[in-house]
Amino acid sequence: MTIRDAGPALTDEQTAVRRVVREFAASEVRPSAREADRTATFPEAVWDGLADMELTALTVPAAYGGLDADRRTYAVVNEEVAYGQLAVATALSVHCLATSCLAASGSESLKESYLPDMAAGRPVGMFALSEPGAGSNPREMETVARREGDEYVIDGKKQWITNGERGDVAVVFARTDPDDPDSITQFLVPKSAGIEVGKKEDKLGLRASDTTALLFDGVRIPAENRLTEEGRGLAAAFEVLTGGRIGIAAQAVGVAQAALDAAVDYAGEREQFGGPIGDIGSIRHKLADMAAGVHTARLAVREAARQADAGEDPRLAASLAKYVASETAVDVAGEAVQVHGGYGYTVEYDVERLYRDAKITTIYEGTSEIQKEIVARELLD
Repeated sequence: MTIRDAGPALTDEQTAVRRVVREFAASEVRPSAREADRTATFPEAVWDGLADMELTALTVPAAYGGLDADRRTYAVVNEEVAYGQLAVATALSVHCLATSCLAASGSESLKESYLPDMAAGRPVGMFALSEPGAGSNPREMETVARREGDEYVIDGKKQWITNGERGDVAVVFARTDPDDPDSITQFLVPKSAGIEVGKKEDKLGLRASDTTALLFDGVRIPAENRLTEEGRGLAAAFEVLTGGRIGIAAQAVGVAQAALDAAVDYAGEREQFGGPIGDIGSIRHKLADMAAGVHTARLAVREAARQADAGEDPRLAASLAKYVASETAVDVAGEAVQVHGGYGYTVEYDVERLYRDAKITTIYEGTSEIQKEIVARELLD
């Protein structure tokens, strides 16, 4: 067994899923990564491949054409796709967040109208929680949804929206009372209702992922498109985001594993001082430390997934996994650049992209600082 496959045993079905997704990531996802990053363009052909494999249906209930995957399977898929290209894994996980919210809180009519098509990959989902002035503290959001008869009218701005350009329908969080931060509610809003797409961000990493603002200026939706009871939006979101953090942690493991493998390969090929640099003690110890970090992070992810699948409260484990895995991804990718020396700082080698991509895993779906606050609160309370 290799380091990449070490960890708690998977079921035969989970192992089969891992094998199929790993093969797809190697043949379709990874080959497109460098060009997608260079041009800051999402590889739509890869998305269609994910849909053909039914991976866009991961979190959709079986009754609506979905896979209704358990959390460990979800983590395995996220790790393997991110090993190929983090931008693709991020787009998939955000789509899955949207389908999860709709499946958990939507009316039967909404679920029947949207989930089968979303399971098939189109429409692409978005998750619109953050705002220019409300990131780690969503209670400070200013977007408002006013009830007018049988409709809600939404005004405001959302920021850092993955799939912002290519997405078709968004789970949107808004106050139903502009003066009450506890009135945050979830809505399902198709882009065709009048959402305007703002500036596409020019980012350090994750460049193939389209990250934009979404602007709401009198956007009208049927009242039926309200997903949660008024004031229940954040509570419902946090339940979904716990699972989402497990997915992001798994993505971080995938990035770290890709960086480790690149470093191992390079250390075996690059010759200095009369032999491969993998014979140099300091390089060997560096690789060992990287492997230990990746393995530990994967164990943390698998434990969080196990707790979720067992019906236990996985919030602490999910935050621990998110924190450990994301920080590990940054450390391991940085060391992979170091192993490559000057070449690691050039776009000719994947490690420079992995290093840039790794950083975002410490930021989105709850920063490392937020994860540490959650862990500390659990310890002290």
